[in-house]
Amino acid sequence: MLDFFFKHPGLFRWLMNLWPPFWFPGIRVVHISHDYLYACVDLKWRPWTRNINGAQYGGSLFSMTDPMLALMLYGILGHQRYHIWDKSAEIDYIKPGIGRLTAEFRISEAQLSDIRQHTAEGEKCFPEFVVYIKDARGEVVCKATRRLYVRLKSAYRPMTSE
Repeated sequence: MLDFFFKHPGLFRWLMNLWPPFWFPGIRVVHISHDYLYACVDLKWRPWTRNINGAQYGGSLFSMTDPMLALMLYGILGHQRYHIWDKSAEIDYIKPGIGRLTAEFRISEAQLSDIRQHTAEGEKCFPEFVVYIKDARGEVVCKATRRLYVRLKSAYRPMTSE
């Protein structure tokens, strides 16, 4: 089932948009590239996602960034071979987010090469990604830093002579 899900980025996008933690606050995957190296996510302007100051609720901004990088890496590296999940995250709110907000996710070939190199012998890797959430004018509203955990599953780790 997951193989089919990750082989079809359009299906991935469609299902993510139906996922309740995205659907209810109005988070929408607008685009995901065929190779999973790029994704764009929007947060709609809804009355129930506003905070007391009339700006987008910070938890919704943080939710925009939550599963995307780990799922993109699964699409690239494969869920059969790797354990991938969020290890830690932080968010720096720069200015109030008013209206529709957008986050773009990019994974570079250099980052992939580094991950593959660090995990080749079965070691853990903790790649860090920075995502900027912007308003309709392209101004940065906040900066989210996400650190992932990536490791080959035990069946794919090299045998050691211990």
